[in-house]
Amino acid sequence: MLKLTKEKEGDILSFKVKLCIAINNLFKLPVHPFNLSNEGKKTYSEWQYEKGLDTIKFYLKCTTTDEMFKNKDVLDIGCGAGGKTIFYASQGVNKIIGVEILEKYKEDAEGLAKKYNMSDKFSFICADASKTPFENESFDTIIMNDAMEHVDEPEKVLEECYRILKKNGKLYLNFPPYNHPYGAHLSDAIGMPWVHVFFSEKTLIETYKELVKDLPDGKDRIKFRIDKRPDGTEYFSYINKMTIKRFEKIVQQSKFNIEYYKEEPLRNMFKGLAKLPFFKEYLVKMVVCVFVKK
Repeated sequence: MLKLTKEKEGDILSFKVKLCIAINNLFKLPVHPFNLSNEGKKTYSEWQYEKGLDTIKFYLKCTTTDEMFKNKDVLDIGCGAGGKTIFYASQGVNKIIGVEILEKYKEDAEGLAKKYNMSDKFSFICADASKTPFENESFDTIIMNDAMEHVDEPEKVLEECYRILKKNGKLYLNFPPYNHPYGAHLSDAIGMPWVHVFFSEKTLIETYKELVKDLPDGKDRIKFRIDKRPDGTEYFSYINKMTIKRFEKIVQQSKFNIEYYKEEPLRNMFKGLAKLPFFKEYLVKMVVCVFVKK
C-alpha cells in the first residue's frame, strides 16, 4: 500500500473539515452557556443556577431534595462556575463545597453565592477530584453531575468519593454516554448529532478550531478542549470518552453498594432499543446512579 504524502494527507483532512462544516450548517446549535455568555445574555454561573433543579431531576425519581441536601455536608464534584452548587445550597444544606479543576471559575462562583446570600454555606476549592484535600468521612452527600465523563482517572475518583463519604453517605452520579448524540461535548460550536461517530477526532479538532477561531473566547475554548500528547498529536483532553460498558466495569470494581441505577433513553420511542447492549450506547441520554457507602 502506498503511503500518502503529508501534502495529500493535508488535502484529505481539509476536505473532511469542509464537509463536516457544511453538514453542521444544516443543524441548529443547542443552547450553550459559552454562547449565552458571549451574547451577554447570562453568565455561565447564572445559567448553571437556573438549571440547578434540572441537574437532579433524574435522582428525584428515587429520592427527595431533603434526602439529598437538608442539613447535610455536601460536596459537588465538577462544579464549574458554581451555579448549580449554590442552587443545592438553597435546599437547606449545612455546608456545601464545590470542587473544580479550573481556578478561573472561583470569582464568579463566589460572586453568585454572595448574590443569593449563600456565602456562609458555600465554598469553592480548586482541586483534582481523584486526590482531594478532605479528611476521611467528611461528607454526607457527594454529587457528580456530568463530571464522570471528564475526569482523567474515573476509577480513582470513585475510590476518593468512597474515602471521603461518611458511613451510609450517598454518591449521586450521572453522565451522558460518549456515543449519545452530543456525547463529544462540542455543541457550543457543532450542532450535528453523533458528529463524533461519523468523523475522526483529528477532523473534529480542526473543525472545532475553524468554527471558534473568530469568537471572543475562541482561544480559551481551544485551550480548554484540546491538548497534545507526548508525541505531539492533538486530542480532546477535556473528555475521557466514557461509555456505558466502561462505566459498568468501573462500578463492578468499586466498593460502593448500588442503591439505584437507571439508563434514561433519549426518547420514549427508543425505550426498547435503549435496553440492547449495542444500541444503548447511542440511545441513552443519561446514566443515573445512587451509590451508598456501607
